[in-house]
Amino acid sequence: MTDPNSAPAPGIADVLGEDPRPSSPPWRRLAWGGGLLAVLLAALAWGTRGPAPDTRYETQEVGRGALSVTVTATGTLAPTNQVDVGSELSGIVKAVPVDFNDTVAVGQVLLTLDTTRLDAQVLQSRAALEAAVARRAQAEATRVEAAAQLGRLKAVWEASGRRIPSRQDLDAAQAAFDRATADLASAEAVVTQAQAALEAIQTDLSKTVIHSPIKGIVLKRAVEPGQTVAAAFQAPVLFTLAEDLRKMELHVDVDEADVGQVAAGQGATFAVDAYPDREFPARVVQVRYGAQTVSGVVTYETVLNVDNADLSLRPGMTATADILVQRIEDALLVPNAALRFAPVVRQKAPQGNGGGFMSKLFPRPPRPATQTRDGAARGRGQQRVWVLDAKGVPAPVTVTPGATDGAMTVIVAGDLKPGMAVVVDTLATER
Repeated sequence: MTDPNSAPAPGIADVLGEDPRPSSPPWRRLAWGGGLLAVLLAALAWGTRGPAPDTRYETQEVGRGALSVTVTATGTLAPTNQVDVGSELSGIVKAVPVDFNDTVAVGQVLLTLDTTRLDAQVLQSRAALEAAVARRAQAEATRVEAAAQLGRLKAVWEASGRRIPSRQDLDAAQAAFDRATADLASAEAVVTQAQAALEAIQTDLSKTVIHSPIKGIVLKRAVEPGQTVAAAFQAPVLFTLAEDLRKMELHVDVDEADVGQVAAGQGATFAVDAYPDREFPARVVQVRYGAQTVSGVVTYETVLNVDNADLSLRPGMTATADILVQRIEDALLVPNAALRFAPVVRQKAPQGNGGGFMSKLFPRPPRPATQTRDGAARGRGQQRVWVLDAKGVPAPVTVTPGATDGAMTVIVAGDLKPGMAVVVDTLATER
């Protein structure tokens, strides 16, 4: 039997020395273990990455050829001589014998106004002139009479020893003669005035028939028979005539940055929307000095002569012209992309065994690739292009560029030779 006063027998936990408190759940230990394993695998994969991928380059061969430098400008076509025909007189249109697109000759009748009122004014002016002529004749007769009377009195005065007639009678006769002379001058002035008035009315009458001042084509007709023409304040434009359309002008606006290259005598080509697949020749005849400023843009009007023998071009068409300002034959040419290219350099991570445990466990990622800056000293106007060496690495070549057409550039000095391949772009990289 067991003694009730004796101590209890030790249990299994006491014999093994374990804590009788319950332990943590198994899933928590698995989660911690999985997270640590993922971190170790990521660090191992990052630290064992291969070297930086290789870079491939796109190249283009240097060659010889001709280069054309052009200046592009936009403008409108116009006749070489365009005339607006109007009327100085007001009145009712009696007849319009021409229509749109009609070919007219110099002096051909374009329009006739009603002349009823002017015909009456001509009759009135002629009557006034005839009256003035009659008054002049009357004044002339009076002067002759006064002159004769004065002559008789002077003769008597001399014959009488200057006693008869009296001095008063001689002065009266002289005054009468002077008045007759003045009346005759006044009558002549009235005749001249009446003649001028008649000529003015006759001039207006002649202007009721409007003639063509040039040989050309009727572009616009702004009047119809029966319409009233009002020319009280300014002459209305009734017709627009263009001289021979087989010769035209193209007026373009050249930008101030390009005007120094444009000069009279240069050739050009232009296109219009009506004929998108056709180019028309032209030649510069004038570069005007007056500037035009529109929305802050300064341009200079330039005139080009255009041959329009087939009459396919029409006034007012919008045209885009390419003016040939320079032509270089047998030039060494490189693409403009080669002058803009700069190689990409990847910076290497520092070598060595330094660093602590954490730096080895979590290595830093490589620095991003940077583009080189062409900061080397070069002469004025010089640039660099890049060629691939034997290892496929870009090597710089210093050149002096010249004229360009926007796609190719002339090389005037440098170590480039025809057939050499210059780098124009960086292609996709590969490991």
